[in-house]
Amino acid sequence: MAITTDVIKTLRDKTGVSIMQCKKALEEAGGDIEKAKVILRKISATIASKKADRTLGAGTVAAYTHAGGAVAGVVVLACETDFVSKNEGFIKLAYDIAMHVAAMAPQFRTKEDVRDADVKAAREVFEKEAANVPDGMRQKVIDGKLDSYLKDKVLLEQPFVKDQAQTVRQLIESAVQKFGEKIEVVRFERLSVK
Repeated sequence: MAITTDVIKTLRDKTGVSIMQCKKALEEAGGDIEKAKVILRKISATIASKKADRTLGAGTVAAYTHAGGAVAGVVVLACETDFVSKNEGFIKLAYDIAMHVAAMAPQFRTKEDVRDADVKAAREVFEKEAANVPDGMRQKVIDGKLDSYLKDKVLLEQPFVKDQAQTVRQLIESAVQKFGEKIEVVRFERLSVK
């Protein structure tokens, strides 16, 4: 497939990544937009890890209210500069993550935030569930159930509510690539009537 400016523009519109990075990803993917998106996600993770040590000095608070006022999600999304924190795309990202919090009810921000007591309690439940599994496979089954449980409870590991093909972590990593700054969910809350 020929890499035309229209193809590059289409990829840029879908990802928000710079034109040069889109062009490089398309060249590497042989013009395939879906493969280029995967390449850009890998690059996003690398870029995000390089910026992990930077200091957060600005940010925004976003709230999303759903279901006739019965559920709300609130997020504090931090970045490095006021320039990015005032950007419309950054504010929309915070709002989308707040919507995700309202919809998916995560309990923890990262896997490291999960308390040992919670992991121990979940492991005990899964050990009882796996009691009939042969000894050789039992530990794998328990570990798989525990990993799945944590993905359901940890914000950054959950599939993003508006695009199940990526996690919230990948969404933030692509924003780091787009804005060129460290971005982090500092705090979140889900409030509900019930």
